[in-house]
Amino acid sequence: MKIGIIGGGINGLSCAWLLAQKGHQVQVYERHTIMNATSRASSKLLHGGLRYLENREFRLVRESLRERNDWIRRVPDLTNPLRLVMPIYQGGRRPAWMMAMGLFLYDHWAGHNDLPGTRRLTAAEVMQRDPLLNPNRLGGGFEFSEVQMDDYLLGLWVAEQAKAIGVTIREHAEVTTVDTHGGVALTNGETRYHDQIVNVAGPWALELLQRSQIDSPHRLDLVRGSHLILQHPCLQAFLFEVPGERRILFVLPWKEGTLVGTTEVRQTLHDAIACSSNEKNYLIDVYRYYFPNRQITVVETFAGLRPLLYTAKDPNKATREFAIHRTGQLTTVLGGKWTTALALARIITDMIQKSLVA
Repeated sequence: MKIGIIGGGINGLSCAWLLAQKGHQVQVYERHTIMNATSRASSKLLHGGLRYLENREFRLVRESLRERNDWIRRVPDLTNPLRLVMPIYQGGRRPAWMMAMGLFLYDHWAGHNDLPGTRRLTAAEVMQRDPLLNPNRLGGGFEFSEVQMDDYLLGLWVAEQAKAIGVTIREHAEVTTVDTHGGVALTNGETRYHDQIVNVAGPWALELLQRSQIDSPHRLDLVRGSHLILQHPCLQAFLFEVPGERRILFVLPWKEGTLVGTTEVRQTLHDAIACSSNEKNYLIDVYRYYFPNRQITVVETFAGLRPLLYTAKDPNKATREFAIHRTGQLTTVLGGKWTTALALARIITDMIQKSLVA
């Protein structure tokens, strides 16, 4: 079967790889170059989504933890175990008992793996991790495991696995419209036909349907996530509450510097996908709250546009689940997250395989 995949991010590449394993002839269309949009602008973590527990997204957390473990077993050279510390301050929105309960579930759902489990820390132990941490009202904290990765290099690894078994990747091949009979129209005037099309263009997936005059029962919430890279080395990876908010902030080692993020700002496809001055100041202010005596030098900023399913007025509460919409020979994926890209690809592959015998 000839299958066209629209989108060269991690979800599109994962779908292409798994479909090719089933013997299909797969062509990927990417409007720019692969792994250079949303999939390259993540927080560089393969994680279960600890904060998703607050939104009761238990299925997603369990699946994400399993997928996190699979990534580190599958590609150990491009993934690294990382111990994060979440300090608990008096008056915070998440008391110690709540974090203890959430991390107990986190460890339990992660199942058997090589990552160490959660450990309770005293205030003195937390301060030992970084002596410049704000000690005021610090009551202790928790240490837990996640996995850090280079999103760009790991995505290229998936692309290489796909190409090795016959997937063709066309870069600078922007799709203008699709139809429900397998047609793909490109900006150069070319039209290609496939037995099945998978529209997994991330933030641009719904716009492609609209340009093609194809209805969808779902809406997308386009949310920009911005990050800073600070010049100084990161002594310890942290997960912080944003003061006065329910949001959380990562402070992570990244190469020789420190990664700080992320924000959640709604925007349209026509706005620039870049860290605004307001976001930069917001991230600096939160970082300075926790490290008031550290000199801050920003050496880089980056941002990505996340295609979340519209489920809440507050993007912080929006689901990280995905939805799949099928019309004729066209399958569209809306939403999803980096860690579960291969889980999504397995679902898409199963759906297409079942359509062969329907």
